[in-house]
Amino acid sequence: MAKIAIDPITRIEGHLRIEAEISGGRVADAWSSSTMFRGIERILQGRDPRDAWVFTQRFCGVCTTVHAIASIRCVENALNITIPQNAEIIRNIIIGIQNVQDHVIHFYHLHALDWVDITSALKADPAKTASLSASISEWPLNSPTYFKGVQGKLKAFVETGRLGPFANAYWGHPAYRLPPEANLMAVAHYLEALEWQKEIIRIHAILGSKNPHPQTFIVGGMAIALDPDSQSALNMDKIAEIRSLLKKTRDFVEKVYIPDLLAVAAFYKDWAAIGGGVGNYLAYGDFPMDNSGKPEKLWMPRGIILNRDLSKVHPVDDKKIAEYVDHSWYEYSAGAGKGVHPWDGETNHKYTGPRPPYEFLDTNGKYSWVKAPRYADQPMEVGPLSRLLVAYGAGHKEVKQAVDGVLAKLGVGPEALFSTLGRTAARGIETLLLAAELPKWLDQLTANIVGGDLHIHNSERWDPKDWPKEASGFGLHEAPRGALGHWIRIRDQKILNYQAIVPSTWNASPRDAAGTRGPYEAALIDTPIADQNKPLEILRTIHSFDPCLACAVHLVDPAGNDLVRVRVL
Repeated sequence: MAKIAIDPITRIEGHLRIEAEISGGRVADAWSSSTMFRGIERILQGRDPRDAWVFTQRFCGVCTTVHAIASIRCVENALNITIPQNAEIIRNIIIGIQNVQDHVIHFYHLHALDWVDITSALKADPAKTASLSASISEWPLNSPTYFKGVQGKLKAFVETGRLGPFANAYWGHPAYRLPPEANLMAVAHYLEALEWQKEIIRIHAILGSKNPHPQTFIVGGMAIALDPDSQSALNMDKIAEIRSLLKKTRDFVEKVYIPDLLAVAAFYKDWAAIGGGVGNYLAYGDFPMDNSGKPEKLWMPRGIILNRDLSKVHPVDDKKIAEYVDHSWYEYSAGAGKGVHPWDGETNHKYTGPRPPYEFLDTNGKYSWVKAPRYADQPMEVGPLSRLLVAYGAGHKEVKQAVDGVLAKLGVGPEALFSTLGRTAARGIETLLLAAELPKWLDQLTANIVGGDLHIHNSERWDPKDWPKEASGFGLHEAPRGALGHWIRIRDQKILNYQAIVPSTWNASPRDAAGTRGPYEAALIDTPIADQNKPLEILRTIHSFDPCLACAVHLVDPAGNDLVRVRVL
């Protein structure tokens, strides 16, 4: 039995290490480890709760909006603040376009290279590529001249010998199956997606002042004026620009992303039976349809699927969430073997592992900076697949139609969803649904403005003197990568304790006190490996989750000291 390590396995975001034992050409066991420390929760202690969203948004440079909205919601929950409907709609648009952009970036720039052999595109016939592209989509950029130009750019890039992010890829790997023409088409759309995402995320600049890390979130609503007669406010000209960008968004999703996804998936149908994982799925739900705060008013529903049983969606009780640190480089005051709810969470780090350079971690002991969250002591997968499974099980009309349609085109049944391919398909389906829904939310905002409703912020309980002496709250959000929760305790108008459980904490978690694997680890079991020196298949499954380790952990120096102390903001 051979043991291998892939470090880092992420293409962009964070320090994720996967160690795996290979036996008989398959993964026999696996361990997920993050090698960065989280510390922002401690930075927040003693600060004004209304400022927390600005700090938490810096958990990550990729996830941008997600920690802001979760933080804002947890403070509003603690202080019992209801926000105006206009603010809710604008938040939906901001986080909706974030999800769409993030999913497309993930498919082309973080995950497609697990299925697409870029070097093979140099052998493609541009005329045949154009014919292939025209057969699956009406996208205008599908002429032989266009694809020949893309091929020429690729050839010139390869000939420089400076391949940048592509230098260490497993080109020519036997697990690649796409014909050269499909690879050339994917390369062209990889480049187009770079330009497309830069344009459509301008919506964040209009509604949030900037991207990444929009600046107009505020406890109680949004800090953006609504006035059809003012050039310095959100007026009809800016709404028209957003509408134009949403059309561009939907065109690319429908005519490029989804056709590419289906084309690639058709060559890898066996991956509908690989990478299933823990079989439990958690979704907090999101996109409130009114400002009541009721879970049943969420466009994407809240719920839990257990043991892959789509016939029953279980309710979510956040009090059943606990984090274990038996295999994480942390300690709890309560001692080993105890799960701790995030309201009582502690970020006490004690690194006892090997110092670099090392060959392997001590996977029998503590081996990760990620904690092990569990729901009712069960590991939970989170992400687009979890959201779609919960919505599908709950009978969400649009989700059910879209999922059944994609499954029919691929010629597979619902059981195919519980897989590496299912995760990748779920992300595309969700993107398609969101791209269609976003213009409807913009229509609602427009109707409110035209009708004279310009209310954007609720200043009730904004003054700390109106707060109770102690308060606790939680904010739930469905980030692109999955269920995100922030928990806060407030005492004497200051943050007493703050904890965040992010999607990659759920998915990248190590073993818990009972020795139960986390979702990454479980999903790798029995994965076929063609070449253990080039474990492309491991990348496919891990990347299907879209890891983001910067959210799950943050950095201090080797002695455990703060690198930066932020005094004012």
